[in-house]
Amino acid sequence: MSRPEDSPWAVSVAQVAARAGRSKQIDQDFPAPTGIGDKVVGIREGDPVHVTGSFESMVDGLIFTAHVSAPFQAECTRCLKPIDRDLEVDPVVFFPYKTPEPDQTNGKVEIIAGEEEGGDTYPLCEGGAFADLEALLRDNLVEALPLQPICKPDCRGLCPQCGVDLNEHPDHHHEVLDDRWDALRGLRDQLEEQENGE
Repeated sequence: MSRPEDSPWAVSVAQVAARAGRSKQIDQDFPAPTGIGDKVVGIREGDPVHVTGSFESMVDGLIFTAHVSAPFQAECTRCLKPIDRDLEVDPVVFFPYKTPEPDQTNGKVEIIAGEEEGGDTYPLCEGGAFADLEALLRDNLVEALPLQPICKPDCRGLCPQCGVDLNEHPDHHHEVLDDRWDALRGLRDQLEEQENGE
């Protein structure tokens, strides 16, 4: 059985836990967890994820305010060029000292109105001595991944007829003829011939 402190995402918070008003700063790299995107758009497992932030001790838990930066790879959905840039998120999450315990009579957890119920709450490990950032990193980075990544806001994409990159050839165009107007085009030609013939 692995120990919480052996996790590459574990941060020791024992010196600030349960001591309201204390804080701990962190500035370090963690390996990217698995499952952040896919081969088309995502962050490769093990890539360095830089985290700066602070754990602030409150009466009932720790508030972690951070800035997370991770390299992500994608393919532009307009021009298909590779994109390599940093994805940045600023999570604010809560690590409670106590996790809600199921009611002994029916196995359900009572939710109190106004109590934090969202995904911004993560459990502490080993009696509150460690905060494991793996789930926090995965949740926040997956949520920040773009659904349709583009290389630049004004990317013109590819020509739909021939596939030429319109960013490199901005004057490129094709004369598009609509077959539905052929009959009228023929009538126009006949009328022009009649006008010129008279």
